[in-house]
Amino acid sequence: MKYTMPQEVEVWYLIPSLRRELAKMFISVHGLSQKETAGILGITESAISQYLNSKRAKEMRFSAKDITIIKKAAADIVKDRGNIREHLYRLCLQFKGSKALCDVHQEHDPTVPKDCNLCANYH
Repeated sequence: MKYTMPQEVEVWYLIPSLRRELAKMFISVHGLSQKETAGILGITESAISQYLNSKRAKEMRFSAKDITIIKKAAADIVKDRGNIREHLYRLCLQFKGSKALCDVHQEHDPTVPKDCNLCANYH
């Protein structure tokens, strides 16, 4: 039986989705260009364009509370651009065991029980 580990879901879905939301906020809230945004996130301008046009990282949905957390992180990153890895890592830790992560895990792996709390237990 093939199953997906929570860490795989983080790499395949969470990190790209966080980058998507951060990119949107850098541009719409902080007035950065796509080029500046790509530089901060360490990805290409075409990836930024795909995030903005919902062609990449569209599987994961964040709640309003989640968006507030990401918005605060975006503001922190704009002030402290040199520590993007630290900020992104902390965001990943905050979303371990979250409903958004569990939902996408269950959607892509039918072997995950509906009452799974594996990530929450180790968060």
